[in-house]
Amino acid sequence: MKSDEKRILIMGIESSCDETAVAVVVNGSRILSNLVASQVDIHARYGGVVPEIASRRHLELINQLIDDALRSARVNLHELQALAVSYGPGLVGALLVGVATAKALAYAARLPLVAVNHIEAHFYANMLTGTPVAYPLVVLIASGGHTELLLYRRPAEPELLGQTRDDAAGEVFDKVARALKLGYPGGPLIDRLAKSGNPEAIAFPRAYLDEASRYDFSFSGLKSAVINYLHHRQQKGEPVNLPDLTASFQAAVIEVLVEKTICAARDHGAATVLLAGGVAANSLLRRNMGERLAQELPGTPLRFPPRELCTDNAAMIAAAAYPLYQAGRFASLDLNAVPGLTAGSGAAKT
Repeated sequence: MKSDEKRILIMGIESSCDETAVAVVVNGSRILSNLVASQVDIHARYGGVVPEIASRRHLELINQLIDDALRSARVNLHELQALAVSYGPGLVGALLVGVATAKALAYAARLPLVAVNHIEAHFYANMLTGTPVAYPLVVLIASGGHTELLLYRRPAEPELLGQTRDDAAGEVFDKVARALKLGYPGGPLIDRLAKSGNPEAIAFPRAYLDEASRYDFSFSGLKSAVINYLHHRQQKGEPVNLPDLTASFQAAVIEVLVEKTICAARDHGAATVLLAGGVAANSLLRRNMGERLAQELPGTPLRFPPRELCTDNAAMIAAAAYPLYQAGRFASLDLNAVPGLTAGSGAAKT
């Protein structure tokens, strides 16, 4: 931070799914605290997130996390310049916990409230690494609930290029892992198992769609193909080579993600390509995207956050709020959760 730069402290609150998170970030780039209470162990026994359980757990955890985040950052509530909250998309009950808490704190402390789009916030995890990015840029946001390609011609102004027609990339990882009885969450488990498999062992389909949907994604057909393959082998009493199956499945997902991202970067003259979201932690995605980018668009850098900032966290919420704070784009205290919010839909009403 420059010596003459004003110090803007923003607290971010995130509760869109099964992580309760609170963070304090300076000027959208330096983390003072970033606490995440994961519910993975609770939901793993059900093979996925149970919305009612997630909401109740958020209620139990959020106030203590706020206290702990302030203490860890060595600031108090009245030293903050703003409160930021993820108001969508996500599970409505889970979102409401964070939104209601942020509104109450903003009112009590007389702080401006900044409403943050959770999908777009994943992009801002890249702003917390300290590495500058050049515009225009294309970002692939891939997680358990979302798969989007966004174009940023300039900061804080995303354009939605494409999105999933059905299952998100992370979602299909989880569903295939459940079918294989590997556990939850499925992405890291499949990534590890696939390392010892042959990605060309099974010819699973790749859905590229038509020219009008060149940036959109569809993974439900691939999911069905994997499940049908598994059932066919089981019915015939034939063994299933899990490393080969997971490697072949993962290769099919990653190939489509890489091809469509490179296509978007080429078409829009991207100066930088970014990865974000939980699937951005996938080792094959990182490697293959870097290799294809070097081949197709040499000199165009690939950026992605550290693994701990790929999954849902509140530091990215606070970082995403910083340019909105600078622009005076504040939300009113009648802010509501918007579970079906889309990327590029703009800030909540002031």
